[in-house]
Amino acid sequence: MPVWYNAGRPVGQAGHTYVTMKTLVQCDFDGTITEEDASFYLLDAYAEGDWRSILQEYKEGRITVGEFNTRAFAMIRQDEATLLSKLDENVRIRPGFRELLDYCAYRGFRFTIVSNGLQFYIEAILRALGIKGVEVRAATNVFHPDGVKVQYVAPDGTILQDGFKEAYIKLFLSQGYRVVYVGNGTSDSYASRHAHVVFATGDLLNYYQRHELPCIAFDDLSDVVNGLSSL
Repeated sequence: MPVWYNAGRPVGQAGHTYVTMKTLVQCDFDGTITEEDASFYLLDAYAEGDWRSILQEYKEGRITVGEFNTRAFAMIRQDEATLLSKLDENVRIRPGFRELLDYCAYRGFRFTIVSNGLQFYIEAILRALGIKGVEVRAATNVFHPDGVKVQYVAPDGTILQDGFKEAYIKLFLSQGYRVVYVGNGTSDSYASRHAHVVFATGDLLNYYQRHELPCIAFDDLSDVVNGLSSL
């Protein structure tokens, strides 16, 4: 059935307004919207050093995600255009992404990408897909001959080394949203615990199953759409 919008709410053909709860979908990017971690392609191609040993330190909980990205991307000295050309060759989008965006718009759900990745390549990938107007909260960066400088800025403007995703979900909850979380990685585990509903794949799904926590498993993002339809 065709749908029109009135003050942000879908209106049916007979003029009836479908009232929805104030809902926000907080979605990870690397490995969730993309099939693989886009930043890993860049680091594999251009990092001048053993960045994977730093990744192992992060996986073992010995350093924060902020320290990992700061140290790893400092090993990259190429410019933005060079890095983006590598992503054009390699990044694949998980099926169902456009369907998910369309469904959130139809239901009046706010959709926000909150990622530990870097804002410049997330926004470039979205532009290449012809997708505009999606909120993106991610690491800021500056290209420098001595390496890419990375920072995580919290909603209040402070610089974070960890808890970036948690800071945003807590903000959204304080604004009265019912938060639906969509993610795939270890870095999603703590932030997602604050959500009302969790869609998980990959390492995040393993985490929820290991701790016997409720979540909805997904492979494609169309599975998320199907799950959202029951909310």
